[in-house]
Amino acid sequence: MARSLLIKPMMNEQYPTVTHGDGIYLFDKTGKKYMDGCSGAVTASIGHANKEIIEAMHDQAKKVSFVYRSQFTSEPAEQLAIKLNELIGGASDYWSFFVNSGSEAIETALKIAIQHWQEQGNYRKNIILSRRISYHGITIGALSLSGHVKRRERFVPLLEDWPLVAPPYCYRCPFRQKHPDCQLFCANDLETVIERIGDNQVAAFIAEPIVGAAGGVIVPPPGYYERIREICDRFNILFIADEVMTGLGRTGEILGLDHWGVKADIIALGKGLSAGYTPIAAALASEKVMEPILNGSNSIMSGHTLSANPQSAAVAFAVVHFIEKNRLIEKVRENGAYLMQKLQALAAKNSTIGDVRGKGLMIGLEFVADKKTKQPFPPEASITKKIVDIARDKGLLVYPAQAGKEGVQGDAIIIAPPFIITKQEIDVLVDLLEETIGLIS
Repeated sequence: MARSLLIKPMMNEQYPTVTHGDGIYLFDKTGKKYMDGCSGAVTASIGHANKEIIEAMHDQAKKVSFVYRSQFTSEPAEQLAIKLNELIGGASDYWSFFVNSGSEAIETALKIAIQHWQEQGNYRKNIILSRRISYHGITIGALSLSGHVKRRERFVPLLEDWPLVAPPYCYRCPFRQKHPDCQLFCANDLETVIERIGDNQVAAFIAEPIVGAAGGVIVPPPGYYERIREICDRFNILFIADEVMTGLGRTGEILGLDHWGVKADIIALGKGLSAGYTPIAAALASEKVMEPILNGSNSIMSGHTLSANPQSAAVAFAVVHFIEKNRLIEKVRENGAYLMQKLQALAAKNSTIGDVRGKGLMIGLEFVADKKTKQPFPPEASITKKIVDIARDKGLLVYPAQAGKEGVQGDAIIIAPPFIITKQEIDVLVDLLEETIGLIS
């Protein structure tokens, strides 16, 4: 057999070759069946080989798949923008800029934020603040916003040094406090950083409503985002919500921020927008953000060849329609509560599961060597990799994540199955996970 010339995550590893998917399952060429317990990269939210989505893809492909956005618009792109605005709701309309990946959506969001101030003659407000445990994408701009130490370290000379704000990591509070006695020190840290830098230089603050890969599903305490919104308003800076992982139902609400009743000025969507059926993502800007641009240059300085292509837009519209028609967000709430209960019961009888946290069908498990002291395993133990590998051998896919102080030297995984999972399948998932963890305990 000729050697592979495909660059894979680890080029010296042998990956199974997938042949097809069906619902929450994937199959490799040996016939082995895998339960997709993490929707790939928290992406395949409605499962695999959905006939309605395949039909929508086919129908659009028979019409036109590509047009260049500076020459044409298309009905699928226009309809998708209207639908997203309807779903997000609120007092303001949100304008959609469609791109091809979550990283591109973040790049576009930061450009829109800076241009918002430039169009008002303010060229000093060009710093985007972010949190020390965070991940916003692998492109240089998005990585500059990210506090994911492992993904930054090779490229530090190219990156802005922006992730300064403390994370809302209650399990390992950076201030050694307990909520609510802490009075939200983690949120107030944004105010401290703004005052140190000067609000006249800060364009925006960006946050994942629930931290994903960089922290193993960190859910902030009650009142956190209400305080963040108030600080942003008081200092006249924009709030960008990175909803690439949490958006469009994953947490049991349309947006992750909806759990706190807070609206962002700019929203980045990705993963769940197409549920993995096509590359598409979006940066959504509120009317407030767009107004000086509409009254000024009338153009956002960003773009990609495949932006807003009708093929991807039609697929994304079909995905959103499928989620609405089948009331899947309600199922996410119900089955997410059931999955959380099962995982908490597993943690109660397992000495290595230090914390179980999350919302909806986005749940993180953090592993520790000592539950009482929260002491992590040593890095050389490679606990996360062992869990991922053993689970895969048993036919369960889980997603690796960082954890621990400052998001390093800690182990975590994300459980995020497709929205269509049943309670019976959740039982199987947890049983397979228990068998997996038992082999590393």
